[in-house]
Amino acid sequence: MSVFKLQLTPEQLNKMSNGNMLEHLGIQFTSVSEDSIKAKMPVDHRTQQPYGILHGGASVVLAETLGSVAASCCIDNNSQSCVGLEINANHIKSVRSGFVIGKVSPIHIGKKTHVWEIRITNEANELVCISRITMAILDKKQ
Repeated sequence: MSVFKLQLTPEQLNKMSNGNMLEHLGIQFTSVSEDSIKAKMPVDHRTQQPYGILHGGASVVLAETLGSVAASCCIDNNSQSCVGLEINANHIKSVRSGFVIGKVSPIHIGKKTHVWEIRITNEANELVCISRITMAILDKKQ
């Protein structure tokens, strides 16, 4: 059984990326399963730091994007919204080119908070960054 109330395809998620940071950084959603979402991000001039390796902040953008999208797929978007409360990231391995792939999975899906783990790997499936985001689930004012 899926943890997601809202079933979106990668194509639908990619349409939401037009005209914002996701488009600017080249983030593309690639798959949605019953309990995870994947997206890839290029390692190029948009996402590299001056030393020519993936910028840690770009990894955090990918992680927060995946966590936020996953949380929003688990709530009633008519009466609730979700916002990031806390995010952390440990940068394990550098990447100079190609793509990194992020995969978000739930740790805790509660009524008022969610905790999601995001694993970012390189194209050889080596761990590049591991992140955890806590999302606050807010009731919309009627």
